[in-house]
Amino acid sequence: MIRVCEKQISAEEAIKMIQMGDRVLVGGFGICGTPFTLIDTITESDNARELTIISNNLGEAGKGLGKLLTSKQIKKAVGSYFTTNRDAVKAWNNGELEIELIPQGSLAEAIRAGGAGIAGFYTKTGVGSKLAEGKEVRVFDGEEYLFVKGIKANVALIKADKADTMGNLVYSKTARNFNPMMATAADYVIAEVDEIVEVGTLDPEQIVTPHAYVDAVVLNDRYEKIGGEYIERSR
Repeated sequence: MIRVCEKQISAEEAIKMIQMGDRVLVGGFGICGTPFTLIDTITESDNARELTIISNNLGEAGKGLGKLLTSKQIKKAVGSYFTTNRDAVKAWNNGELEIELIPQGSLAEAIRAGGAGIAGFYTKTGVGSKLAEGKEVRVFDGEEYLFVKGIKANVALIKADKADTMGNLVYSKTARNFNPMMATAADYVIAEVDEIVEVGTLDPEQIVTPHAYVDAVVLNDRYEKIGGEYIERSR
């Protein structure tokens, strides 16, 4: 039985919050924990273009954010690992995509800092590399540290396993990845979920993202989870 969440809206209505040129946080590691339904819906929109996507990677060719890349709606990608998607490498080589690389741990901490209202932090990671070019380096206790600015965005698209009817979220194993941090670091947070349950059904100890962080909930109605993999339903 499908419950109705007080914050539930359609994917089409949700992505209207994304405007031309917005910075958008998108959950996922590879394609694990990726909000497929929301991404697919964006590719059908005329408004959400020239986007800066902040995510660990750009999905895979034709999957997840790979679809958004193919539809040429991404202007810039900020993340750690783009070579799993040959289309991303090709777009960068052709000058069609700007890429800003940031080490994975620094990316996670920058998003956490942005959500916590922290301007930035210093880390030894990246010191002396090309990633440090043009960035502030300071010396603490005789060692160099690189300044990394906290990350915030206009909108966050996250993927959770379940929401209750208030919008509290639980995640499924490694599909949790960057999603909880991203839920704290955007002006508007849209959570895609596979199931909505009644308040009181979820174990409070398992709730990772409280409803106060979630502005909208979208029920995944395009993909079916089979053997741990999301398969697009025929439409």
